[in-house]
Amino acid sequence: MQKSLRKYAAVFLLPTGIAFVVAFFIPFLFGLYLSFTEFTTVSNTHWVGWNNYLRAFTDNQDFLNALWFTVVFTVVSVLTVNLLAFGLALLLTRGLRGSNLFRTVFFMPNLIGGIVLGYIWQLMINGLLLGAGVDITYDPRYGFWGLVAVMNWQMIGYMMIIYIAGLQNLPGDVLEAAQIDGASPWQKLYHVTIPMVMPSVTICTFLTLTNSFKLFDQNFALTAGAPMKKTAMLALDIYNTFYGRIGDEGVGQAKAVIFFLLVAAIAFIQLRLTRKREVEQ
Repeated sequence: MQKSLRKYAAVFLLPTGIAFVVAFFIPFLFGLYLSFTEFTTVSNTHWVGWNNYLRAFTDNQDFLNALWFTVVFTVVSVLTVNLLAFGLALLLTRGLRGSNLFRTVFFMPNLIGGIVLGYIWQLMINGLLLGAGVDITYDPRYGFWGLVAVMNWQMIGYMMIIYIAGLQNLPGDVLEAAQIDGASPWQKLYHVTIPMVMPSVTICTFLTLTNSFKLFDQNFALTAGAPMKKTAMLALDIYNTFYGRIGDEGVGQAKAVIFFLLVAAIAFIQLRLTRKREVEQ
């Protein structure tokens, strides 16, 4: 049976491989080439070498500010989303009445589009700040915590479902043995529950990290980078560079390549660390 599957593996993988090459690999290579050129259209290019990459970091501080803002936002969002989602998952796996209803309600925000979500929260936050005579763009801190709130509201329910799946698969005999041995609830959580749901932790950390780092729709709708681009994240900064001024398309493409490499590297490191933790457990 296994020999038959291996024999026809190439046939089954061929459509996916073709789609990957056509939809990702070729456009990526072409985009990599464009990052070393000045262009207005893809048929009108002029090779400039590393100049676009140098300009990305030296022309102004916008890119570096966006990078720092994105890193801080990602760290805060990954921690808050996963802690709150795991806490909700623990509560909703204790047999409480109406647990299925709560799961559905918490998951629903994930179905709302990012642009719509951003504008909804902009109206709500500005309504709260109206009494002080300011809005969300008055101070970068307002925009930062507004984005954190949007990210949490949208992602917690999704991550909660993944944690619930992991918690429901825990072997009951292990938990009973820990209880018989006199382990306190906190000891069971730290030494038994968390190590045994590490696969769910790996998935949720990966999803929240990558989604936080490449956030665009909510950032565009909530603050559009205001005030003075101080709340612009990397994806929005790349968008503004690419479409902001004729002649900067190559710089925007260079930023996009840097952005891709950063996300790929961070995701790879995170997966290696959390999977190593799974193996150790």
